[in-house]
Amino acid sequence: MAEIGYTMLCEQTPARQLVEDVARAERAGFGYAVISDHYFPWLEEMGHSAYAWSVLGAAAQVTERLPLMTYVTCPIMRYHPAVVAQKAATMGVLSQGRFTLGLGAGENLNEHVVGHGWPPVNTRHRMFREAIEVIMALFEGGYQNYTGEFFDLDSAKLFDLPKLPVPLAIAASGDDSGDIAALYGDALVATEPDAALVAHFVANGGRDKPVYGQLPISYDRDPQAALDRAHRLWRWSVGGWKVMAELPAPVNFAAYAKTVRPGDLRETIPCGADVDAVVAAVRRYTAAGFTHVALVQIGADHQQEFFEWSEKELLPALAEV
Repeated sequence: MAEIGYTMLCEQTPARQLVEDVARAERAGFGYAVISDHYFPWLEEMGHSAYAWSVLGAAAQVTERLPLMTYVTCPIMRYHPAVVAQKAATMGVLSQGRFTLGLGAGENLNEHVVGHGWPPVNTRHRMFREAIEVIMALFEGGYQNYTGEFFDLDSAKLFDLPKLPVPLAIAASGDDSGDIAALYGDALVATEPDAALVAHFVANGGRDKPVYGQLPISYDRDPQAALDRAHRLWRWSVGGWKVMAELPAPVNFAAYAKTVRPGDLRETIPCGADVDAVVAAVRRYTAAGFTHVALVQIGADHQQEFFEWSEKELLPALAEV
């Protein structure tokens, strides 16, 4: 069975609670924790979108053993890659080597806010390659210069570096981004249990590297209440990555999801308190070659009940598989 992680979901949870929740996740027995890095939530109903890097600094101080990871940070528009490298190196120091930098080519939802438009996907991938090269150069230490099509470095140096370089986990959704992940990444990140994507990654240089996935669940002793909550807060997700990457604002996600019915979520989101349903959903990832699966409990107001259930029932069941 995969290593089971916990997701700090900035888009649904107040910042202070995110820090309290990750400490509780460590006590419950989760194997690692990831955090989303957004400017907007997908839907207005979600209600939050704290700055992930401030939360990460606090998370590093309230946890002792839990590996931490961005899931994922986009280094091509809202952040310059030199600044991402500095933030990641600082997190490597603060966490004493427990941090992995998850990187992706981003979503219009979060990147358009700086007013530079939203490039087509082939351009974004060229930008992404350059950004990764900038980050990797700065992780090597010393003064670095870089001249690219999209990004430049002028005698830049990181003065606070962890003892070991921060690992890079690269998000991919197809062969082109899969090639980027295989070339530059220490791990692959994917949003769906896509065996073909994992196989492509492995065949092109990713053999024996970790593969990270994410599974939304809606825990509640009342299955109907769980399904209703999933529909209210997670209906935006049915379109897949090609839709999610292009829509510019929460209102657009809401409009897109108008025709989504609660029943449309049953196949992808375990709802209720059925441990076997979650185990079966995790198996879909492991069967596709995933080594790590981070759970997302939908609904900020139900985290504590989720932790109690996970500690007593869910995590022991997953460990026995």
